[in-house]
Amino acid sequence: MKHSGSSAIWNLPYVAYCLVSFTVLGLTALAINMFLPSLRQRRVVAGTVGRVFLRLSGIPFTAEGLERLPKTPCVVVANHASYIDAIAIVAALPPEFAFVIKKEMVRVPLAGLLLRRLGSQFVERFDRHKGATDARRVLKLAATGQSLMFFPEGTFDETRQIGKFLGGAFTTAKRAQMPVVAVAIHGTRDVMPPGGLHIRRLPIRVEILAVLAADDARLRSRELIAQAVGDPLAP
Repeated sequence: MKHSGSSAIWNLPYVAYCLVSFTVLGLTALAINMFLPSLRQRRVVAGTVGRVFLRLSGIPFTAEGLERLPKTPCVVVANHASYIDAIAIVAALPPEFAFVIKKEMVRVPLAGLLLRRLGSQFVERFDRHKGATDARRVLKLAATGQSLMFFPEGTFDETRQIGKFLGGAFTTAKRAQMPVVAVAIHGTRDVMPPGGLHIRRLPIRVEILAVLAADDARLRSRELIAQAVGDPLAP
């Protein structure tokens, strides 16, 4: 749904308020996390900050099916349609997860530092040799029993669809003998569409769909997520 010029103008004060709130909360989280020795404590702070931001922004937020998450280490895969996906998933998941993120994020001022403090793993998408090195590092982390969270589409654009899933999450799960958890993120594309700075007060819902064996999870998780969010599969 496209915005008219007048509606975009009227939305500017709210967008500015959200950006200021996000910046202040992000800096607060970074300042606190610089002094917390425990990785779990730092992730708890990040999750709390994510939920506070959504509440202050007036964006209704719910997380459903958390009881379906395994008690043992696992790999979570979720659809990716908006920059606000990361906030939603941090707000929803318990603090046992390390996020596997595209390496470009490490160069974002302050955000890269905060993500490192949360134990995030940065992976190269374009250089095959560096990507293989990063994949081995992520696998070693998984072998220690660390749960991981991936956006297997890798990126997003303005097309409403579920893109092809890259293999890294599923190779890691298979080699580390970890189950894969399919997660659907609803509503983020409408709250913050790609290609602009529009933010709207619409509901976001994170839904834990199913726990899958790693062997067939790549195709099955994509199908389940597409069915849940109602988006077509990219050819």
